[in-house]
This record gives sequence, C-alpha cells and structure tokens, in this order.
Amino acid sequence: MKKTLKTIFVLTLAISMAAFVSPVEKKEVKKSSITWLGKKVTGEHSGTINLKSGYLQMDGDKITGGQFVMDMTSLTVTDLQGEYKGKLEGHLGSDDFFGVANHPTATFSIAKAKKSGDTYKIAGDITIKGVTQPLTFDLHMMGSKAHAKLVIDRTKFGITYKSGSIFDDLKDKAIYDDFELDVNLEF
Repeated sequence: MKKTLKTIFVLTLAISMAAFVSPVEKKEVKKSSITWLGKKVTGEHSGTINLKSGYLQMDGDKITGGQFVMDMTSLTVTDLQGEYKGKLEGHLGSDDFFGVANHPTATFSIAKAKKSGDTYKIAGDITIKGVTQPLTFDLHMMGSKAHAKLVIDRTKFGITYKSGSIFDDLKDKAIYDDFELDVNLEF
C-alpha cells in the first residue's frame, strides 16, 4: 500500500510539473522576401532570392533555434533588364560566384538567440557553396513578423572573383567582398 501511494504521489508530481513546462513550438515561415545588394567600385547590383523553407523554434516567446534554406537557383537581378540581366544572373550562378549547379541551396541554422526587447542577437552557422562559417546579426520581431539585415563576406566561402582584398591591380574592376541580405519573414 505504501509503495502504491508513493508511486501515485510521484506520478502526480511529475504530471503537475509537466503542466508548467512551456512547449517548444516550431513556427514555419508563411511568407518571405529576401533582397540582396552587391557593390563594386563603379556601382552596385541588387536582386532577390527565394526562401525554400524556414522555421523558428520557440519556447514561449523566446527563440531557441531555427533553420532557413535559401534556393540559390532562384537568384535574380532586379536592377538590370534584357541581355545584361541574363548575363549577370548566369555569372552569379556560375562557379565564379555561387556555383548553383553543385550548390543549389544555402542554409542558416540558429545556435543561440539572446533577447533584448523586440530584438534578438542571433548567432549561428551559414553554409554557402558547401562552406560553413559563423554569422551573427540582429533580428527584430514584431508579432508574427521578423526583419534582419545580414552582411556576409563572400571570400570566407571561397568566392574570390575580382575581390580587391585578394587580387592586386583590379582598380575600378574590383568587387567588394561584403554583400548584404535584407530579410523579411512572416510566421
């Protein structure tokens, strides 16, 4: 009898404690827009890229993880038209840049998220062209929407085409190493 009461007490305590643990929720991205900006000595180019899939892992109102997969084959140029647009899109997809034939996706996985008001300091790993590097940035949450601006150094992923920091004497043909992503997500 004592053993049965003890077992019932332990089970009741365990069930009671479980009721106070907040469940981890996976918030899938329902809508997204990602724009990119690349600069060179003589100007800049911009475009878009599609998110293939993505989610935030939430514990209550706190981000605890997440993963985002970008469809590198969807990379488009929006500041040019016609022949020049096609040429630049083809070049960006080539091995000089993102090598989309062999690397059709790029991923970002959240390792840590530190909350301060509506802003999170996100730390994680981004993989581009099969190379993984750490990346940190601020993510602003506004209800079911999120916004982030990321700055990525392409040379860390082996993308060195016309990099002024790698090659000498490029003069006005140099392309800056950093490119920017402006990310808007809706969950």
